[in-house]
Order: sequence, then C-alpha cells, then structure tokens
Amino acid sequence: MKSIANLRKEYILQSLEEKDADKDPFAQFTKWWMQAMASNIDDVNAMTLATANKLGIPSARIVLLKDYDEKGFVFFTNFLSHKANDLEENPNAALVFYWKELERQVRIQGSTTKVNNSISDAYFESRPEGSKLGAWASPQSTVIPGRHVLEIKINELQNLYAGKEIMRPAFWGGYNLKPSVIEFWQGRQNRLHDRLQYRLQENDWKLERLAP
Repeated sequence: MKSIANLRKEYILQSLEEKDADKDPFAQFTKWWMQAMASNIDDVNAMTLATANKLGIPSARIVLLKDYDEKGFVFFTNFLSHKANDLEENPNAALVFYWKELERQVRIQGSTTKVNNSISDAYFESRPEGSKLGAWASPQSTVIPGRHVLEIKINELQNLYAGKEIMRPAFWGGYNLKPSVIEFWQGRQNRLHDRLQYRLQENDWKLERLAP
C-alpha cells in the first residue's frame, strides 16, 4: 500500500495573476464558475460549509450552491439541523469550492442570514416530488432507530399528498452567506500556488496576494 505521506501531484494547468483577475470578486467568481460548468465537473455546485456553535466548536459538511449574486451565496437546509443550530448561535460561516479538474479552490467567509420566504418557496416548488417529501420526512441531524423510520414516514406522506400540492415546511428554507473575504486559489508547480484574496473594506474590495 502506498504511503499516505507520499501521495502528491504537481499542479501545472494554469496561473492566476493580478493583471488577469477582475477587480470585482463576484465577476471573478462568475468567470471561474462558467469555466467549471464548461468542464463538466460532477457536482460542480458542491461546496463545503463550515460552521461553529457559540462555544466555537466547528463542524463541516457538503451542501449545494443554489444561487449567487453580489449579495451572497445561497443554499437550503432544514432549520432544525446541526448546521442551522450552529448558524442560529453563530451566523459566521465559510464555504469552500474545490474543482480538482481545474486545480482550483474558492474560499469564502462571511455572515449568514435566512433568505425571505418567497425565495425559499420558489426553490422548494422547483424540487422533484421525492425531494419535497424527503424534506418533510427527515428530522435532519437527529438520532433515529433505523432507516425504517424514514421509509414509514415517506409512505405516509405519499398517501397524504397523493394528487395534492406539497407545500414547503416552515422548518425548511434557505440561507444567504454574505462574504467579507473571497479567496481564489490556483494550483501551481512546486506548491508555489497562486492565492488572490479579495477583502471587503467598508464598501470596497481590496485585492491582495497571499503566500502559498
């Protein structure tokens, strides 16, 4: 078995220079996002969401980006979940995209707020029926005695909502992470990676290079 310590690869695909970076981090993200979409990356919108509770105890998991603009990055979840409990106690959070096919990462940190109900309703309505029922069925992050609990609940919900509209649960909806820092990481040879960081200062973004 190959030693874990010996696992490594060289990053040689591209570079990221200040002269090529957009002055606006959201425009730069859109540029990279479009390139990632064109690369047919599986789960291109998958991102790590890191949170911490009021004691500073961290946790992280993968969630899916569902929208973004200059106001922030949007994802959806159960408001009674572990991540939501963390965000209730401490709204500060971080996101990380890792697109290995492009040898790129994007790191985002900022503060979260719930999106308004109309946005959550509109996204919930766009989901497949099975996903809608799943949102109702799962007491996310709580201990259950077995998978049969979910299967029984799904069967009950299928009968309850047969031929009916499935409305969004009040305990389910979206969060927007408004960034204060956005970092773009491009892998480079010999671990001398390019790291360009945009840091919000009052109403302006300051572009800085970080040592790898």
